[in-house]
Amino acid sequence: MGSYIGIFMGALVINNFTLSYFLGLCPFFGVSGRVTTALRLGLANIFVMLITAFCAWALNTYVLPYAPYLNIISYILVIASTVQFVEMVIKKLSPELFRALGIFLPLITTNCAILGLAIFMTNKGFGLGQGLVYALGAGGGVTLALVLMAGLREEAELSDIPSMMRGTAMNLIIAGLLSLAFMGFAGLFSAG
Repeated sequence: MGSYIGIFMGALVINNFTLSYFLGLCPFFGVSGRVTTALRLGLANIFVMLITAFCAWALNTYVLPYAPYLNIISYILVIASTVQFVEMVIKKLSPELFRALGIFLPLITTNCAILGLAIFMTNKGFGLGQGLVYALGAGGGVTLALVLMAGLREEAELSDIPSMMRGTAMNLIIAGLLSLAFMGFAGLFSAG
């Protein structure tokens, strides 16, 4: 049980995919304008990461031992089909969320954090349980980064900031400070 907590906390805060590995920066900067939108995209990311972890485990267990050269293309196919499924479900169940996410929902397909999850869990030799915990932690970490960035961006819009610092410059400063803050968690948990 302790290793599962270490894997989860390692992926959530210590080796945060967005703030430590710099994966998934497109939605991090693109969708983090509002907290509600960032949270919803983060939850969609968690769902896609969980499905990807399960599919990567199944591929690694049953298919790729016979054709290991197909691992990356297999992961890409799984991710693309999973995102298409999520897009259809969100469009059917919540059209307003679908419109709010706009182009960024299909961009989950090219989100390198999800491909990184499949590759990292394979390289670490995680089984199904460990892979799902890793996916939950990694998805939670991406969601946490998105929500923190969105909250700070909303606060920055209301603050008296010099005009030359507004926009992209302020967003990069916020991202750098968040990344430095998350580095402070190193050593609290085993990095999984």
